[in-house]
Amino acid sequence: MIRNHLKEKVTAMRSSLPLVAIFAILLVSCQKDDSPSLSGDAHLNLPSTPYDYSLSGLPSHLANDPGMNAMDNEPLNNPVTDEGATLGRVLFYDVNLSKNRTVSCSSCHKPEFGFSDDRVLSIGFDGEESGRHSMGLTNARFYQNGRFFWDERANTLEDQVLMPIQDQVEMGMTLDSVIARLKSIDHYPGLFSDAFGDPGITEERISKALAQFVRSIVSYNTKYDQGRALVQTPVEPFPNFSPTENRGKQIFFNPQLGGCGGCHTTESFSAPRALSNGLDPVITDAGVGGVTGIPQQIGTFKVPSLRNVAIRAPYMHDGRFTTLEEVVEHYNSGVNDVPGLPPGLRDPNTGLPKRLNLTAQQKMDLVAFLQTLTDEALSSDVRFSDPFR
Repeated sequence: MIRNHLKEKVTAMRSSLPLVAIFAILLVSCQKDDSPSLSGDAHLNLPSTPYDYSLSGLPSHLANDPGMNAMDNEPLNNPVTDEGATLGRVLFYDVNLSKNRTVSCSSCHKPEFGFSDDRVLSIGFDGEESGRHSMGLTNARFYQNGRFFWDERANTLEDQVLMPIQDQVEMGMTLDSVIARLKSIDHYPGLFSDAFGDPGITEERISKALAQFVRSIVSYNTKYDQGRALVQTPVEPFPNFSPTENRGKQIFFNPQLGGCGGCHTTESFSAPRALSNGLDPVITDAGVGGVTGIPQQIGTFKVPSLRNVAIRAPYMHDGRFTTLEEVVEHYNSGVNDVPGLPPGLRDPNTGLPKRLNLTAQQKMDLVAFLQTLTDEALSSDVRFSDPFR
């Protein structure tokens, strides 16, 4: 059929065009289109029944932690559903949300790196670097004020998930363009219908689905969780921990030793609000204060959960530390005296930045404990994997 069609096409053109022109036209018509292609159903791998994205499997020490429950920022008008999170998962991994179809949300938030990036600064659709290090998304739902980005400029997760799409460095799209593009892809009307009752594709629904997926990324299967289930309180020695891990845990929770649990609270190891950790003697990134204009918030930043922290290097909003050992040393000896420094990082007697004066062994112990917060099952969980593979 193709051969007959080309024969007829040549016959029709032969009387009016030179032979060279005819072959040029045929060459162009037969060339493969090398422009980035839209995602299609043939490349989408979803189960016939949606995966379970509920938190019904949380162990009791997480499900019954009142502090952790109080920090849950899931809104009443956008609860996580299996169908909504499924749609969010597809959107999260879809390069069609970027201008030239080269990056997706997952390009900067990779499961194997705690849904963060192993680069100091992530690369946007056109090769430019982002302004800050990519924040890990593990346990993002457990942050009390519900604000997002390092500087908390997004009031809610629903607001946040749309901003990188429209950022001219990160993904470079307009929401109208995203909606038009998604409407042209066969599998999306059905996914939107499953999630919201009809096939309509809107800005609000894209926002809600992505937020549902991100909120479903919750860690609960770490060595810490396995040990925590065997004791009554987190400060007791864990039977499954090595001596160095138990010593590190004691340093973490004991205010007289490390006191890390004062800022990284609850079983989620999350903070309730933005804090300063005295990174620089002269503040060059105003953080939350740059958004709010409140002097006391200058140099404060959103505090992510410590779950999966060991696989989330580099660290801090600017990715300045490459190892956990460097992070521990900062809190041990490098905290600077800045206005927004919380009481937990100040010496109660002098008011100056606290110096922990940990020994080399104690610093090793603390790192060993932080490594028990790694959730390898989460990183490889098919529910959070790329559905286009």
